[in-house]
Amino acid sequence: MKKTCLSLALLCWSLLSVHAQQYDILIKNGHVIDPKNQLDEVMDIAIKDQKIAFLAPNMNPSDAVRIIDAQGMIVTPGLIDIHGHHFYGTVPHRYLSNSFTALPPDGFTFRAGVTTVADAGGAGWRNFRQFKEQVIDRSRTRVLAFINIVGDGMSGVVPREQDQGDMDAKMTAMVARQFPEIIGVKIAHYRGHEWEPYRKAAEAGSAANIPVMVDLGGADPALPLATLFLEILRPGDILTHMYGRNYSGHGPKEAVIDESEIVREHWWIAQKKGLIFDVGHGGGSFYYDVAVPATQQGFWPNTISTDLHTGSMNGGMKDMLNVVSKMMNLGMSLQEAIEAATWKPAQVIQREDLGHLSVGAEADLAIFSLRQGEFGFLDSAGESNTGTQKLETELTLRAGSVVWDLNGLGSRPWND
Repeated sequence: MKKTCLSLALLCWSLLSVHAQQYDILIKNGHVIDPKNQLDEVMDIAIKDQKIAFLAPNMNPSDAVRIIDAQGMIVTPGLIDIHGHHFYGTVPHRYLSNSFTALPPDGFTFRAGVTTVADAGGAGWRNFRQFKEQVIDRSRTRVLAFINIVGDGMSGVVPREQDQGDMDAKMTAMVARQFPEIIGVKIAHYRGHEWEPYRKAAEAGSAANIPVMVDLGGADPALPLATLFLEILRPGDILTHMYGRNYSGHGPKEAVIDESEIVREHWWIAQKKGLIFDVGHGGGSFYYDVAVPATQQGFWPNTISTDLHTGSMNGGMKDMLNVVSKMMNLGMSLQEAIEAATWKPAQVIQREDLGHLSVGAEADLAIFSLRQGEFGFLDSAGESNTGTQKLETELTLRAGSVVWDLNGLGSRPWND
């Protein structure tokens, strides 16, 4: 009799325990900003089996194995950086394709609240499989890619990125259709007055039904971009480095503002027709003397990205969250900046399974503190601008696992 009663008691306790811990993680009391679902309020988020399981205010803490208290903090989808360089390797003289200038993603993403990156053209159709095996398949960060129209990828501005003979629209599109990680086509640094390289990139993008990202090279005199914007590129294609100056290391090029610091008319027309303008900060592509007058006139980015590589990570760019904070201090609202770093890039790269906190979505989240005070931000010339707010990553979850925890927010005290 005693044994039967004990068994029943244990069974009841077991059933209650299962019920009490139906979620793996419960994030409580955070200010949730999820632009896709128009959420901008304090609520709790439950996670189960690496997925978003439920969202509601005031959920019962006993329903979860682990509680993360985000009171006073901001909870968003994991950030998406659509312009980075991650085809790292040890081959000399290969620039951003299997060489030293590119960076392994996991060391630079989670600490900035980033859970998804897109490598911007490091690999072409000749070496994409190597990039996949060497980086994509070995990273905890979700790594996607814009495939370069140059078969050898970004293996050297001169001569390889100038080689029209290695720009193959058919092969690029065929490889893009073969690998689901490829979400776009990239053309970068082409120096010359011919439009043919850009037409080949657009042809490959059309054939594979993916967007094209343009990183404009230089030409002397500068190319008139009305032709590129209004005749070659399609709605949904991307111009990165939108706040660059009218001269870069690649030569003269057209800036968003003219000599009178007025935003050029065809830039407005292109954005209204659906061309995507991306920050792509980089080491030499974001200047306050361009960004300030452009934003004061209302010319804002559709997407925020870093152009992360060894030449930008220790300069004015630093990381994705620094760029997001920089745009907020130029006048974007917190909600607008989060959208430009989550849901909007997900739409641009046609991955609408990402960038939001819908029930059933993979649990990629970031928790931020919004610090108030006086902060300094640098541009690509090393010139500074002050701001009053700055985001700091407290915790990042990738597929429901804690991958960055600055202050032990998701940890248990050692003596508990």
